[in-house]
Order: sequence, then C-alpha cells, then structure tokens
Amino acid sequence: MFISSALSFSSTRARMSASSLASRQGTFPIPKLNLVSNSNLVSNKTSSAYNPPCMNACTRYHFSNSTNANANANAGKVWKVYLSGEIHSDWREVIAQGIHEHKLPVSLTSLNTSHEDSDDCAAIILGMEEKRQNWDAIGARMNAVRTQTLIQEADVVVVRFGEKYRQWNAAFDAGYAAALGKSIITLHPPSISHMLKEVNASANVVCEDPSQVVDTLAYVIEGSLPSTPRDGDSFIPIADRLGKGNPNP
Repeated sequence: MFISSALSFSSTRARMSASSLASRQGTFPIPKLNLVSNSNLVSNKTSSAYNPPCMNACTRYHFSNSTNANANANAGKVWKVYLSGEIHSDWREVIAQGIHEHKLPVSLTSLNTSHEDSDDCAAIILGMEEKRQNWDAIGARMNAVRTQTLIQEADVVVVRFGEKYRQWNAAFDAGYAAALGKSIITLHPPSISHMLKEVNASANVVCEDPSQVVDTLAYVIEGSLPSTPRDGDSFIPIADRLGKGNPNP
C-alpha cells in the first residue's frame, strides 16, 4: 500500500490584507506529481481526486509502506529525509516524484522555500528593525528553529548546490549535519565539484542529478538498484574489472 500525506503550512502572506504582501505565497509548482485518490492512497484532503497545482513552501511529503520484499529489515520504518539547498529549480519535485514512483517509505521535509517569507518572518511577527543586519538576524534565528529541528530529526540530509547562486546556508547545513553525525548526500553539477571538495569529503554520497538521489535512497532502504548502470553497456563488475577482493575466501 502506498500512503501519501501532505501536511501544509499556509504562507503568512496568504492571511494578510496588504496587497503588497498577499501576492507572495511562497509556493513552488509540482506539475508532474499527480496524486489521484484510490484504494491504495490516503490523503489528508477530503476531495475524491487530489491533484495539487503547487506545493506550499513548508509542505511535508510522506510516502510509506513499500511492498518491496527486500525491505523486510526496514519494515515499519519511515525514513526522514531533509532537503537542504537552493530554491530556484525543481529538484525537490523531481525527488518527490521519484520517491512516489518507487513507493519508498520516506518522509521529505525542507526549509521554508519562500525567499520573501524567510527574510521577513520575524519582522512580521516581532516587528520591524531599523538596520538590515538586525532584520536579517531575527529572521535567521527564527528560521533556524525549523531547519535545526528537522535536520536533527532526519535520517538522511540531502544538500543541493546550484551553479547560479552561492548557497552559503546549504554549506552551513551540511556542516551542521556532519557535526550531528547524519548521513549526507550532496547534489550538484560536476562543474562546481572543486569548490565543494571539503563538503563532499564529509558526504556519504555525491550525486550529479536528483534521479541519483532517488536511486541511492531506493538502494539503502530496499536494496534495489537501477536496471541500467550509470555507465551503460560499458559497465564492468568489479570482480571482472579489477579482480576478486578476496581471492582466497
């Protein structure tokens, strides 16, 4: 059975009367995650057909109860995976879609992906500050309540770095996760590998695209591997390529 439960937290601006704030909803689209209610799917929505046009900035995905026979050792466990890093591309949706397709027992969480909300949250709740550094400081501390809590709870932390923006926060999250002894998967294009070599050195797995993250989770949770190796027909098993590791078992 496949279970999906999306726990949404409304953007502050959706409840505010000022038109300049009400338009900043803090959502990102999930055009391919088409969850239709059936006998094997349970949603927190009451509609007979749940077809979400967008994912709130603080939504949690919960995918559970895989039927894969290799998952016996993890029976009943829902893996908590925290998605850290850049907020300007659809990598989170791609991972969510892959987990949906693999029916993995995974709960996905993330930072608040609304840039405006994360900047202004404390000023809206506590009041504005005259200086930018103070405005940023109260917002950062408030956002840290969420990010630190979810990283502490996570089994796996995925940290995404993009080419266009410098994700200082993502690097901090990776260091925080490493200090907590969390399993870390980094995700970034090969072109910035050199700049991230110290971060990658603390990671368990270094991926180039979101599908590799999904395949990694499928392997560590269920022991399943992709039907086609990354290197395609040129792949050679290690025993054939480099010899047996223990020639005298």
